[in-house]
Amino acid sequence: MIRFACILAALLWTLPVAAQAVEDATITTLSADLAAGRTSSEATVRALLKRIAAMDRKGPRLNSIIALNPDAIAQARVLDTERRAGRIRGPLHGVPILLKDNIEAAGMSTTAGSLALARNAPGRDSPVAAALKAKGAIILGKTNLSEWANFRSERSMSGWSAMGGLTRNPYALDRTTCGSSSGSGAAVAAGFAPGAIGSETNGSIICPASMMGLVGLKPTIGLIPRSHIVPISHSQDTAGPMTRTVRDAAILLSALIASDPTDPVTANAMAHARDYAAALDPSAIAKMRIGVLRNGAQPDLLARYDAALAVLKGLGATLVEVKKPPMEGMSAASYDVLQYEFKADLNAYLASTRPDQVESRTLADLIAFNAAHPAQEMPLFGQEIFALSQAKKGLDDPAYTAAREKSLRLAGAQGIDAMLAADRLDLLVTISYGPAWPSDTVWGDQYEGPSGSTGPAAIAGYPHLTVPMGLVRGLPVGLSFIGAPYKEQRLLDAGYAYEQAANLKLKPDFRATVDIGPELEGIGR
Repeated sequence: MIRFACILAALLWTLPVAAQAVEDATITTLSADLAAGRTSSEATVRALLKRIAAMDRKGPRLNSIIALNPDAIAQARVLDTERRAGRIRGPLHGVPILLKDNIEAAGMSTTAGSLALARNAPGRDSPVAAALKAKGAIILGKTNLSEWANFRSERSMSGWSAMGGLTRNPYALDRTTCGSSSGSGAAVAAGFAPGAIGSETNGSIICPASMMGLVGLKPTIGLIPRSHIVPISHSQDTAGPMTRTVRDAAILLSALIASDPTDPVTANAMAHARDYAAALDPSAIAKMRIGVLRNGAQPDLLARYDAALAVLKGLGATLVEVKKPPMEGMSAASYDVLQYEFKADLNAYLASTRPDQVESRTLADLIAFNAAHPAQEMPLFGQEIFALSQAKKGLDDPAYTAAREKSLRLAGAQGIDAMLAADRLDLLVTISYGPAWPSDTVWGDQYEGPSGSTGPAAIAGYPHLTVPMGLVRGLPVGLSFIGAPYKEQRLLDAGYAYEQAANLKLKPDFRATVDIGPELEGIGR
């Protein structure tokens, strides 16, 4: 009997292990399946395209993807051939990745969600797309976003664009995907790709990642080039990874770091280039002093946060309660900066496009375009931010210089830096955001939960990582790790340690709405 059991065990050991279901695959597991021959890049791409066809414009109709790469299958075949020949470019070899549709990739249009850029296909790769391709990734398609990265109206509806419609949250279809990397978040959460690239000016990676159960990393400004990405602000814009695991985020970060002569802020980027995934060390958290930030929130959310803090403490971290320093005027000053830079940076971007593809050559032209197409472009909200930005003077205006100095000082030296220094902290931890609010086509975004975590890191240009913290009444919420410039490895180590210890397995079920439970029936009616 013992001999039979041993033989059976040996036979089972030699049987091929099935590849993980395509909708559940991470970059790490898919890379392992490809390496072991359990699947191919072509088979993976075909399976993902089939899933997208069944669920993005049909079924739950997530509207997460604006366009698919017509060459994706052909590119997958080439990468499969390379693999068979023994040429492996790394963990992204043959792995499909989605790009937010404000990031240029040759062979596809880049629209920022606007009909004014519907034919914007200058035939060039952004450094982000070029880096992914060089590492063997397949650009599967372009994801929907809050139009113009949510910088058109103060009454905007996150996740909506004229090009892509309203992106829906796969955890509850009537809830927001937040913005502006809404499609990137929804697509990864729904299993349309194992990873995507979003972009952030203030919260546009962290918020959708938090509200759709993902890992999102907003890197230090200066690590990832911004050339050929439709801009808001050269002070705050950056691309960044959105994935299901911390390791996958580290893999994408490692692939994207580059110095770009057309983006001077990246001049020293390669000094920080490394394999962040290989260097992951969950034991490092035991030596960390972590500052705990608190703010008012729903009882269920606070309970979830306390449980997360208990996990960190159980891992050996020293937790220190921190009081947020005064930051009055920071957000208003930053808003001024964004308006000044949006006008200047967007005009420069439009000037780099082809006139035969993009007739709008300036922000003023875009304002006129929207006014001429109100039914298509402004059925839900207007363009007040466009108008405010157009009214700003140039970047030599002393008011701009003063606003930038003030916002940077309050967020950095007197903000995050001061909190870290006061108690010799390695990083800060806080609630990323509360659960997703209902999508509201009448009033736009309506949110009263905690959202102050993104501002200081975004304005100062510091790294910010969100990791799934669990569910609150069936909706995901995230735990934020914030640190000093270029301390991505420290944040990733802490996030990875928490992720492994918490062992949360979040997966959307595409409900029509949230079941709030009988105890809350009638409240708010």
